[in-house]
Amino acid sequence: MLTQSQIEQYRRDGHVTPDVALPPATVRDLTDKMERFFARVPGVDQDYAPNLIDQDRSWLEYAALPEILDVVASVIGDDIIVWGSALFAKKGVGGKATPWHQDGHYWPIRPLATVTAWIALDDVGPDNGCMRVIPGSHRDGVQYEHFREDNPNAVLNQALDVGDGRFDAPRDIVLSPGRFSIHDVHLVHGAEPNNSGRRRAGLVFRYMPTTSHFDRELARRQVREMGVLDISNRQLHLVRGIDRCGRNDVHAESPAIA
Repeated sequence: MLTQSQIEQYRRDGHVTPDVALPPATVRDLTDKMERFFARVPGVDQDYAPNLIDQDRSWLEYAALPEILDVVASVIGDDIIVWGSALFAKKGVGGKATPWHQDGHYWPIRPLATVTAWIALDDVGPDNGCMRVIPGSHRDGVQYEHFREDNPNAVLNQALDVGDGRFDAPRDIVLSPGRFSIHDVHLVHGAEPNNSGRRRAGLVFRYMPTTSHFDRELARRQVREMGVLDISNRQLHLVRGIDRCGRNDVHAESPAIA
């Protein structure tokens, strides 16, 4: 679990990198699994390949690793649903940028509360497009206005302007394989394209407290109004505790497993 000082950093900055790391054998398994996934679906966008668990439930085993859930529980409590999963495997040439954004702008969760775990499968740093965050941008729980930009060279179609002086300087999240960071749903973050010549692979799992509701009708409305990816049919998997909200249709094959 996080130490008290790490919890305080998360509350202050909106992100933290725990001291724990996934074992090398687990990293090798995940890397092999990722490479097999891309080999099976060669046309998939490796910069952003979402919805892994819905396509292959075996990814859930890794989303429920105690090393990750204990950290997540430190900031959202012991009743946890994993509702999202994705690979961000930016190739070394011609990669896409991830524009500045807040995750919550896209997500139909009310109250809006989610923690993302970003797990490095490669060495990740500024030279190959690591995640960059703006510390403290989450604190007031504000959803900033995004503008739509349908850019084929960007992973997302909604972006934030951070150059108007209201935000602090960005911070690079540097990780070695097996290390992971967690960040808040309101944190402003993004990433530069990767043209380093070497891959920058990361695996993401997204967790919500079961006191929140995954609103499928809101998800469908966001598709109509924003032109975003349709996640209205996303599976919800209870990985720890119970559904305290009582409104989440937790997947029938996902009893609490940790």
